[in-house]
Amino acid sequence: MHRPTDEYAFRLPDPAQLDPAVLGALLARHGWRRRGGAAGHYARWTPPGGAAGGTSLLVPQTRTFPDSTDLIAEALAALAHSAAPSAREVLAALAVPSDEVRWEREVPEDGIGGTPWVAQEQLRTAARSMLMAGALGTYGRAGFYGARHKRKAEAFMADVLVGPAPAGRRLTAYVPVEAGRAAVAGLQRALHATRDATDYQRATGGMEAFDAAVELGVCHELAEALISLVRDAEGVRISVEWSPGAGPPPGFAARPEPVEFSPGDLPALQQAAQRYVRDEPSLPVRVTGAVVRLRRERPGGPGVVRLRVLSGADVLQVRVALDEEDYRIAGHAHLVGLPIRVSGRLESRGGFRRITGASDVTPVQVDEAERDRLLKSLQENLDVFEEACGGEVPLPLPLPLPGE
Repeated sequence: MHRPTDEYAFRLPDPAQLDPAVLGALLARHGWRRRGGAAGHYARWTPPGGAAGGTSLLVPQTRTFPDSTDLIAEALAALAHSAAPSAREVLAALAVPSDEVRWEREVPEDGIGGTPWVAQEQLRTAARSMLMAGALGTYGRAGFYGARHKRKAEAFMADVLVGPAPAGRRLTAYVPVEAGRAAVAGLQRALHATRDATDYQRATGGMEAFDAAVELGVCHELAEALISLVRDAEGVRISVEWSPGAGPPPGFAARPEPVEFSPGDLPALQQAAQRYVRDEPSLPVRVTGAVVRLRRERPGGPGVVRLRVLSGADVLQVRVALDEEDYRIAGHAHLVGLPIRVSGRLESRGGFRRITGASDVTPVQVDEAERDRLLKSLQENLDVFEEACGGEVPLPLPLPLPGE
């Protein structure tokens, strides 16, 4: 959630393209009240708590009347200038067809949770982590993702709009339907599965329900996000509202039931988070990656390299411990602008950021553009490789290339 609604609230949609039924549904969702109007023709809406700042909107019910577009344009302009906080929320929802995920957090008046900026940051961070968990579940099922799929999940988050978080008590995220519907639907399913598994654990002491819930999208990352939300709070309520223009996804209720968690759920959530990390197995991989760092304690011995992963694993970077010969191959491959391919096991310990049992280290041919980019990276970080090679960068030796 990198983009606040402030950036988008005044990018008004085209009045000629806006469905008045969608505008009316969003006004009702955000607490605006319908105060009458010509039956079957128009409706007058006032903000929550009354006509704040004298604002009221006249919204047509259909587009069958000649002044419909003008009235919608006037309503959008009035929302843009309204002092009601809900007006900004309506405009944010109109900026792009979005599903809304809402967090309501009961924060005590004293203690760390009562410090407004601490509580606000805690809510934003936990909400972001929860949406990331929803996105991760669309790429495959796992109890613990670690660094896997991080690049794709962060790309998804770049399109999410987020509203203000007053005193860390309420927050709304607007997730574009086209790019994020699967993530929101998966998150909704996973939250209910987490609630059920937590109830089972509290009633029986057993963790079997959490094991089965992995297939429903429950994971370490989701449990940790819930722990962050509940900690220092008296309770949290999470709800989903589908885009009125798109409607609910197949198999989901039009108005899903909110999910609530309380401090009494923390022990079960903490056990689940630890269990998911402990039980997630390592994976056999054959990774192709560009060497971005080399390190060894002395010249002429084994060392550790860091690879920027190009293919073979859904992680951004990995560390690999290599013997002397493989370390030499990795160092010289980098010096001549080539990535390497290595086989091993991607370890869950450390978040899937390390390959153990490395073997079959081989330089890989790439196109000229990628090779030039790798060589430029070497020139910019020459001191790293001088240090790694004992203070002197060795001249590249001939390396066997694929097909030779």
